[in-house]
Amino acid sequence: MIRKIMCLLVCITAPVSAATDITTFTENMEKRDGFIPFYYDSETDKVYLAVSRWQQPLLFQSSLPHGVGSNDIGLDRGQLGDTRLVQFERFGNKVMLRQLNTRYRALSDNRAEQQSINEAFADSVIAGFTVAAGTDNTVLIDYTPYLMSDIHGISERLADREQGNYQADSERSGVYLPKSKAFPKNTELEVMVTFSGSKPGQYVSDVTPDPQSLSVHLHHSFIALPEPGYEPRAFHPYSGFWKFSYFDYATAIAEPLEQKYIIRHRLQKKDPQAASSEPVEQIVYYLDPGIPEPVMGALKEGAGWWNQAFEAIGYENAFQVKVLPEDADPMDVRYNVIQWVHRATRGWSYGSSVIDPRTGELLKGHVTLGSLRVRQDYLIALGLTSPFTGENTETDPQQLMALARIRQLSAHEVGHTLGIAHNFAASENGRASVMDYPHPVIRLENGEIVLDEAYASGMGDWDLHAVAYGYQDYESEAAEARGLAAQLQQTREAGLLFKTDADTRAARHGSASGHMWDNGSDPLDAFQQISRVREHALEKMGLATLPDGASLSSLEDALVPVYLLHRYQLPALAKQIGGVEYSYELKGEFASPHGQQPVAPAIQKKALALLIDATTADFLRLPENLLALIPPTAFGDDITREHFNGRMGRVLDPVTAAESAADYALSLLLHPERLHRVSWQHSQRRGMLSVEQIVSRMLDIHWYQEEKADYGLNARLRHVVLNAVMRTLTAPELAPEVRTNIEVALLKFDRWLKKDSDLPEAALMRQRLAYYWETGEWPYMLEIKPLPPGSPI
Repeated sequence: MIRKIMCLLVCITAPVSAATDITTFTENMEKRDGFIPFYYDSETDKVYLAVSRWQQPLLFQSSLPHGVGSNDIGLDRGQLGDTRLVQFERFGNKVMLRQLNTRYRALSDNRAEQQSINEAFADSVIAGFTVAAGTDNTVLIDYTPYLMSDIHGISERLADREQGNYQADSERSGVYLPKSKAFPKNTELEVMVTFSGSKPGQYVSDVTPDPQSLSVHLHHSFIALPEPGYEPRAFHPYSGFWKFSYFDYATAIAEPLEQKYIIRHRLQKKDPQAASSEPVEQIVYYLDPGIPEPVMGALKEGAGWWNQAFEAIGYENAFQVKVLPEDADPMDVRYNVIQWVHRATRGWSYGSSVIDPRTGELLKGHVTLGSLRVRQDYLIALGLTSPFTGENTETDPQQLMALARIRQLSAHEVGHTLGIAHNFAASENGRASVMDYPHPVIRLENGEIVLDEAYASGMGDWDLHAVAYGYQDYESEAAEARGLAAQLQQTREAGLLFKTDADTRAARHGSASGHMWDNGSDPLDAFQQISRVREHALEKMGLATLPDGASLSSLEDALVPVYLLHRYQLPALAKQIGGVEYSYELKGEFASPHGQQPVAPAIQKKALALLIDATTADFLRLPENLLALIPPTAFGDDITREHFNGRMGRVLDPVTAAESAADYALSLLLHPERLHRVSWQHSQRRGMLSVEQIVSRMLDIHWYQEEKADYGLNARLRHVVLNAVMRTLTAPELAPEVRTNIEVALLKFDRWLKKDSDLPEAALMRQRLAYYWETGEWPYMLEIKPLPPGSPI
């Protein structure tokens, strides 16, 4: 979308007089005719734009065709930059590229009213040029320095990630002519830019042959505005679509200033009166030809599921998936693409778009799928099933699970480029949407783990609703208003839930429904189910987990995701504590407002018990026979971020693994925002949990109950629990009444240490607490070892 950049980015001076005519100036140059014609001078490696469209808005898109290859840095192949509404303006012998401010408008016939908005809010001149040659109304500008500038913010991104100080080096940069082309409605320019730097960080060092020299490609697109005829569609918070909006200062006082619409492709039936019709123009997505089989087939099938939703609203072959032609450029705005992107580590996939900043019309979908995701799912499947028994080397079920996941992933990311938002509540309606983040549904049958229904297939009921809301044809505005209202009512009556990022992405949030990576309508039952699967898989894990020829130490690769399998359901469990039930609701949609209600006390208390149990030695122990089987990492193998972070050197450290897992659960439980909700709910309703009860229960399980299963973990886990309590207690954002409630529980703990504890560290703990009572400080904080990466799976 459009950013307001209140600066002048580039000023370029050409040494040639503007009196020179274009024919003479370009005599030995290569010309490309098109939307904006350009000339290439091979002697100087310069690109000159022939500008003749003055004060005529057009779209300007930047992108990154060749990336860095690090998920942590986040500069991936095919990454889109900003979409800007720009126009060229001439000031004597200077040409300015002005980015127009589309956020603030006055949609009025009154020119003075329009002018008042233009004068009230600043535009941004993003580049300046000096005329190099001219003929009549057309001038040439040397576009090369701006093409080679850091428009994508690469230097800033590297600095933000603490990867070093880098700057574009024009001496080691050059125009990439094979991908610089001009077409009737778009002009594409590409350049290889080398960034030279000092003090490179580890992420850069991991993915470059010389980390002080980082070479990528940058791409600029000038695009003609779409033809008239696109009709924006009203946004509704239950529609399932992303919001596109602007502020219209010409609206009546009683009308909202912010105008909200959904983001979508243009789609119209050839025969609007027909119940079923082909579209005027298909929505076609093109697959990266570099994708290998069987992945290519899986991605094509998954993306193609969307045609089911378009068929359901009366379209024939409206959505198609094909392989990108050999002569096509994935950066070309005319192609919706699905790119298969390699990185040094597994990471996120995402769906980006080129969007008309005037209307919200979606002009190009650009999907980026990380290639290592399929391998992670395969690894998880192997760890869960340990299939290599006897002479068996068959892993078809595990491979099928991995392919099922990327079908769903392909559909998910394409859904974003259709304008559709996440729905993290869909799993509570029986996997009703590909727009959820799904955890594999893993079943235990007759003592065996079954993977055959790990991921759903095809469109869910929520996906059908979203496409119907966004893309159904209507004969008039009045019919559209009635139809959309009926669609929303029908979907609500079907009981379909919807929660998206703002309410669910952070585990501290209070929404009791809508969670990432969870399963089922009951998060407590789902947690118990995944815990049983985890326990079974750990007990079975061993030599049968590894194919012949694999090092014994590589068992840790499969162990980590299985040992931490429960962590994906933990946030849904934690969010029941202090949780709130609510939906996206507008006035008048229900006979009586639903508003919000706290989660029932019994559910909160059971969730608390399950969460604390997940921090105990009995839950977090590793089977002795498995520990005895895993030696330190074999020579020739690498210790990676996917391994446990321990305190025992190269030896697998089960105590610190338990420490990290327990602290993760406790950090969810004791987040100040959660405790503030717990405190409020306790003050408003009888029987609700209190903050004091939560802390006392933690201390009871880990400190007061001295006779319990140990497995060599309890001494560490006691410190982890007290550490988590004190970390929250000393957090500056903690409310004073909540701090007091925690301190009341600690006073009881202090008395227990004095009178009833036989633990050898009791006296020392009392000394430390005395220091806290006196100073309000806790200098004994344990630096918890971080968990290996979790999301995405």
